[in-house]
Formats: sequence, structure tokens, C-alpha cells
Amino acid sequence: MSKSDLTRRGVMKAGAAGLAVPTIFTAGSAAAYTNEPTGGSVTLGFNVPQTGPYADEGNDELLAQQLAVEHLNGEGDGGCLNTFTSKALQGNGILGKKVEFVTGDTQTKSDAARASAKSMIEKDGAVMINGGSSSGVAIAVQGLCQEAGVIFMAGLTHSNDTTGKDKKANGFRHFFNGYMSGAALAPVLEKEYGKDRRAYHLTADYTWGWTQQESIAAATEATGWETVNNVLTPLASTDFSSYIAPVLNSGADVLVLNHYGGNMVNSLTNAIQFGLLDKEVNGKDFKIVVPLYSELMAAGAGENIKGVFGSMNWNWQLQDDGTKAFVKSFGEKYGKPPSNSAQTCYAQTLLYADACERAGTFNPCGVVEALEGFEFDGLGNGPTLYRAEDHQCFKDVLVVKGAENPTNAYDTLEIVEITPRAQVEYAPDHPMFAGGDLGSCNPGA
Repeated sequence: MSKSDLTRRGVMKAGAAGLAVPTIFTAGSAAAYTNEPTGGSVTLGFNVPQTGPYADEGNDELLAQQLAVEHLNGEGDGGCLNTFTSKALQGNGILGKKVEFVTGDTQTKSDAARASAKSMIEKDGAVMINGGSSSGVAIAVQGLCQEAGVIFMAGLTHSNDTTGKDKKANGFRHFFNGYMSGAALAPVLEKEYGKDRRAYHLTADYTWGWTQQESIAAATEATGWETVNNVLTPLASTDFSSYIAPVLNSGADVLVLNHYGGNMVNSLTNAIQFGLLDKEVNGKDFKIVVPLYSELMAAGAGENIKGVFGSMNWNWQLQDDGTKAFVKSFGEKYGKPPSNSAQTCYAQTLLYADACERAGTFNPCGVVEALEGFEFDGLGNGPTLYRAEDHQCFKDVLVVKGAENPTNAYDTLEIVEITPRAQVEYAPDHPMFAGGDLGSCNPGA
């Protein structure tokens, strides 16, 4: 499809988007799209939690995004540009334009995240927004980007809804989701702990927690486990003692912590303080499961994670070429291994740039067409597909557990299993992802 075809297609689809006034026109023709670059540079917007309960993840994301910009502009060692199976990127920016960026602080709050994304689009001319470490934030910003006519490359968002009922044509997710965590974890938990288990869930009270809990409960119940209770906890909670105490009298022999970031560190610490892992219930040793892990959470929780199982999107200890290239670049620049949130934002930035190159345009509709059904390798986790029907990436998923004898702050998790992509795939119309409509690309003009 030619660029002129894309712009005609964009004009036709824009009417269906229902925007009263396009966000920004930088070109005079009716075929313009939001923030069409006219000079020698193009601006990307990096919207991450620099404060709030997920700030550790956000700060790591920002380091990775800055590294991606350097590699796109031909600086440093090139990182994954050397391993990426698509060879469209040449280290000369995007479509010959130098890559610049602006940043925003989501504060892990949907309203703040939308406001910062809106400012980057309207005031700074960002043509793409990337980042976030909360599904509530991701869904809110994804909706804004759809309305504004820019591409949203989601960062750390694990709720089924992001590419389920809240999916949008202008949005894409590289990170895995709650369903995939359940599909990968349940067989390992059955093997380690048996079929006859009673689980008590503590769940972050927002879209991610809800769909994560639904996913892990369904997957474990299919192996014979019983879900005793599910208690919702506010995202702003810092002390979970009052939620842990009732577990002791519930008859449960497994505690599932559907918490992330600082919430997980605090709830796990409280559970250990109550001595849960020292108890025997129903003739079995009590166990704790953390369905969604990150290296930063593991470091924060310290010895409390020893032997505790969970899942991850990626881990720096993988040995594929893409992982090794990224870990080398990140480690040499920042003096530490990257987290899986960092890897996701790095990969998403390169994937956006590559799609622009392959499409020959920054027009969002060209980018969408280039990413839908795109299969690639060389960015970590092996062969990966960006499914056209819902803009969800499918790749291998990791099952990990807290290391018994870590040697430093960065090897606190060990990879137990690399779950093959086929085991975590699902149909686009799966009930957990029902509702919503991907809709049409909106170029904003």
C-alpha cells in the first residue's frame, strides 16, 4: 500500500473516530495526521511512573527507553538492532529523522497518566506514547491515544482487558497477560504442590488484579485446587497485616498474592511476619504464590521470596541472542541488569520505529498495518507474533521462583521453566477477553 493510499485511508477512518477537532495539525492538507514530523527530528513520549507504588519499575523503564533512543540514533553498540530479525532499522533515526523524546510521570494514577500523555501529544508533538507500569494507566492512556490519533506502545500492563474488552486499534502490547500467567503457572504448581490445595487470594482492587485473580483461580481450579476466598485490597495500601490475619483461620493452605511492585513487597513481608511459611495446614506445608514477578520486586522483598513461585514476561538470565545483546548494552551503561519492565519498553520502542521504517511513514494507520500479524525474533523470548485480531504479542512465558542461595541482588530469581508459546495461546474470542471492539485506526486528521 502506498503512502498516498494510507493517507486516504486515514482520512476516511478519521470521520468514524468522531473527534470534533483533531489534536494537532502540522501540515496544511486534509491528509495530515497527528503530529506529522516536518523537520529533521521526530518526538516520542515516554510516560512512566516516576513516583508512586510502581516507581521502581517506571524508573527502569525510562532508562531502557533512553537506551533505545541512543541505539536508534546510531549511538552506543546498537543493542538489539544487531539481533532483531527485521533489518529495517539502520541506526540513523526513524525514516532519516533524529529521535528525540519527552517524559511524563503517570504517578500510577489514570488521570495523571492521561494528563501527562495529553501534554506530550499536544504541547510537545509526540507521535507515539510508550510506557506505564499499571494496567489501569495503560487502558486510560490507550484510550486517549486512540482519540488523539497517535500510536500507544504499552509498557508493563498485565490485565487481560488491555487487549481484551478495552483493546484499541492504535494500541499494542508486547507484555504478556493474566491468562498467560495462569496457563504457565498452574501445571508447575500442580507438580510441586499437588492437586488437593485450598487457595486464599489477596487481590489489588483494579483491572489488573481482577483479571489476574480470575485467570490464576480458573487455571488452578482446573487442576483440582479450591479457591477459599478472594479479598480485594486498595492499590494505596502499604500495610497488609489486617488482610493477612484472616488467612490463618480460613482453612487455606496456599496464599496467592495478586499484588505488584511495592504492594507485593509489603504484603509478602507481612505474610512472612505472620509466620505463614512456618505453618502446616490440612496436613501440608503452607505455601505462598506471587503470580506476577519482577526482578525489582524480588530485590525489594529480599529473603522472603525464597522458594516462592511466580511468572515473568522476560528475565535477564535468558541466553537467546536478543537478551544477551540488551543485557550487555544496559549493563555497561547503567551498571546493573535490566528488569522485565525495562526490556518491554525497550522492545516496544524498537518495534514502533521498525514499523515506521517498514511502512515508510509515521502515519498511525501505516504503523498499525505494519505491526498487525508481524512475526519477529531477536528481541528476547524467542519467536514472537503480534496478533492482528487484538494486538497482543505471543511468545514464551517464564515460570520462576525465589532463589535459595542468591549470590547478589540480581540473581534472586531462578528460571524454573520456559513455557512454550503454544501453551499460553488462546483464541481471540476467549471468554476472558470478550467484549470490546478493536475498531479502526485513527490518524487524528
